[in-house]
Amino acid sequence: QVQLVESGGGLVQPGGSLRLSCAASGITFSRYTMNWYRQVPGKEREPVAGISRIGITTIYADSVKGRFSISRDNVGNTVYLQMNSLKPEDTAVYYCNARQVNPSLGDYWGKGTLVTVSS
Repeated sequence: QVQLVESGGGLVQPGGSLRLSCAASGITFSRYTMNWYRQVPGKEREPVAGISRIGITTIYADSVKGRFSISRDNVGNTVYLQMNSLKPEDTAVYYCNARQVNPSLGDYWGKGTLVTVSS
């Protein structure tokens, strides 16, 4: 059974930092591109960051470039999202996604972790 379990969310003041983690089980982790998405109530889920299977290539949404950093540990089957200089508009539920190059072979989601940026 595939499980993606996010952790690390919480309440942080503007300008602060959080580190999200996503622990994967039930998949061959190194075969999957790993992604972080976020969603605000009433809006569509949007991509935040992605990292290739062996971690060489990363991609970020323009809104988080220079502030967020994605990384992965293929031994520990975990992907991370380091979030710095947080802004109130970063408030959202953050979801972990594991996707094969051909998504029909595997495309899985975690249940999300809430990040609230507020003073």
